[in-house]
Amino acid sequence: MAISDQDWKAEQTRVTDVTAKISSKITQLEADVGLVRGDVINMRKEFWDEVTVNFSNPDDLGETSTNLRQQAQVLSERERSHLQSSKALKKYKKLVYSPYFGRIDFREEDMNQEEPIYLGIGSFMDDDSETFLVYDWRAPISSLYYDGAPGITRYETPSGTVTGEMSLKRQFVIHDGVIEVLFDTGVTIGDELLQQVLSHSADDRMKSIVATIQREQNAVIRNDKTRMLIVQGAAGSGKTSAALQRVAYLLYKYREVLQADQMILFSPNPLFNSYVSTVLPELGEENMQQTTFQSYLEHRLGREFELEDVFTQTEILLNAPDTPAHRARLEGIAYKSSVPYLDVIRSYKDLLEREGMMFRPVVFQGRVIISGDEMTAQFYGYDSAVKLAGRLDLMREWMLKRLSDFSNEERKASWVEDHIELMDPDDYHRAYQTMRRKQSKKEVSFNDFDQERELLGRMVVSDRLKPLRRWIKRFRFVDVKGLYRKLFADERLFRRLAGNEAALPGSWTEVCSQTMQKIEHKELFYEDATPFLYLKELLQGFRTNTSIRHVIVDEVQDYSAFQLEFLKRLFPRAKMTVLGDLNQAIYAHGEALGSLENLVSLYGKEETEVINLTRSYRSTYEIVEFTRKMIPGGEVIVPFNRPGEEPCVIPVKTEAELTKSVISDIRSLHDKGYHYVAVICKTEEESRRVQKQLSAEIPVRLITKNTPAFEKGTLVVPAYLAKGVEFDAVIIYNGSNEVYSKESERKLFYTACTRAMHELHIYHVGEKSTFLPQN
Repeated sequence: MAISDQDWKAEQTRVTDVTAKISSKITQLEADVGLVRGDVINMRKEFWDEVTVNFSNPDDLGETSTNLRQQAQVLSERERSHLQSSKALKKYKKLVYSPYFGRIDFREEDMNQEEPIYLGIGSFMDDDSETFLVYDWRAPISSLYYDGAPGITRYETPSGTVTGEMSLKRQFVIHDGVIEVLFDTGVTIGDELLQQVLSHSADDRMKSIVATIQREQNAVIRNDKTRMLIVQGAAGSGKTSAALQRVAYLLYKYREVLQADQMILFSPNPLFNSYVSTVLPELGEENMQQTTFQSYLEHRLGREFELEDVFTQTEILLNAPDTPAHRARLEGIAYKSSVPYLDVIRSYKDLLEREGMMFRPVVFQGRVIISGDEMTAQFYGYDSAVKLAGRLDLMREWMLKRLSDFSNEERKASWVEDHIELMDPDDYHRAYQTMRRKQSKKEVSFNDFDQERELLGRMVVSDRLKPLRRWIKRFRFVDVKGLYRKLFADERLFRRLAGNEAALPGSWTEVCSQTMQKIEHKELFYEDATPFLYLKELLQGFRTNTSIRHVIVDEVQDYSAFQLEFLKRLFPRAKMTVLGDLNQAIYAHGEALGSLENLVSLYGKEETEVINLTRSYRSTYEIVEFTRKMIPGGEVIVPFNRPGEEPCVIPVKTEAELTKSVISDIRSLHDKGYHYVAVICKTEEESRRVQKQLSAEIPVRLITKNTPAFEKGTLVVPAYLAKGVEFDAVIIYNGSNEVYSKESERKLFYTACTRAMHELHIYHVGEKSTFLPQN
């Protein structure tokens, strides 16, 4: 709705007034922060000058303790004050540039006066009138802006439902204190504002969407009752952006009990972590913890095995010829990622409580101290009612006692005497100091030869046995590698665990051979890493993290049943938000997840809510119309009405012509003002070759799994690394049927094409891919 000149001037006057007050507050806070910082620095320097230290008698000792505690409290209070003032200063410096983006006029039921509510990324109160000039977008009343429409409406507060009438919903775009866009709207955030935001160039960082949050996205953001929230969203539907605003909302609503470091995001790759790293700071919140599932696997298993990552796995599969070994690998990935294989591992643990445990013998200098047979007998000698992990705890204590007995006997060995003779002065001095501590303040010397010999012998043997003692404490005596390998070495055992009637992959013998070969080289396939770790923790007890209260998993369609079950066990006190698009399940194990029903089963229907985001905002209307025809069920995807160029499908005859055309295209796109142009190839191998060809004429940068961040310009990127990010323009280097023809590659091709915001150009040598729309 058009705004009258009078209304526009009135709103601009208010903006000018509010920004002036914010500027004044900034000046005041800058002075305060400087003074407090100086106080903190001086207090740290003079801390001990302010404390009377006296340990001569108990009363003086108590007075000293009190002085220390009081001085520490004063310092802590000043540091806390400095931190709060600094955070407020950062928030106001953002607000002064653009103090708010929305306004609603609301009259509460049974109240005569209507109140204008202005919404921004943070709240700002007028110190003189003690009224809010700007409300935080996360405040309860602000939900009316995203969900309500003019007329009778309501919103929820901690104390109950508030009903009233909204007479106005107004939207702003303010830059540097000047209103650039101003209009009134109805039910949803107006298309005018979205058009302006979405027409901008891409960036190397994801931006906050608080000014353009849609009703369905707001449902994601403000959902705080469900144990597990599943967000199934089409490409470009804003699911990741909504999830990050959700984090900011939860940190605001539960600020008394929830901190940023109690939330963790599992993202698809380190590059994506960089891409989303500025969203929360932009909203005035600390960043949550960010990692990848691969990083966690490396942390837990990296010392024992060389781990394959999902990108290496994908690269191998995309480049491999269609051979029996390749087909076996695909079958193995599918099976090892499935719920039936999860059940096999659980059944294996139950079986091991009765039989079949494998232990590594305890060996010292080539001598067996405790044999594997002894350990097996001890393990199964415990009461069968004791759980497996509990028996291993008992085993550990028994083994440490056996090691202690061995240590006492070993002090008399001849090698100990030899070692004492060669002991250097530092070790000798260490032994002397140890003796002094044991004898308290008595005068100690090594005049007694036998006493000296005993002490030095004990020290020598203890030092030599330290690694073995640590080995036992870490349960390294459990041969998890041997137990996992046995699953593939003994087909009768596996069928017993799976159920003799269970369907195993047709090439199971080859799957077993490939798996055992990897293990023997101290390597693990990506699809084996989580099952191996899961078995290890079933045996030794799970390492849980109870400090994390909320887990966010992005691109959940790329997780296997094993990985999701493991995350559930790893964070037992956490709520979980998972985001994904089943149409972008590009990795071989992703198909094992199958459907939303399998996700729902993780916590059960009672504790799970599913929200579907079907409207796509990233790409122009023409690009969404084009790409949604590439996948089954794409008709449910609703394009946002932002017009643009039709996608171009361009045939070329030769590789040389292709390179020449792409170079010309890139130059043209940059001339149009597009800062981020992606040349998307199928694999890293192809990307390296293309980058070399293009860089002879124009500057291009290759993106790999180790690239820390995006930069402006032309990027050459494998399709599987482009997930989750967006570019002004996308050039599919070769969308031919020769490159993209297998049904397993359809979603990879779709994912690559949906990265484009404004323009999509698809080249092909020979016949175009059958996945492309045929009209």
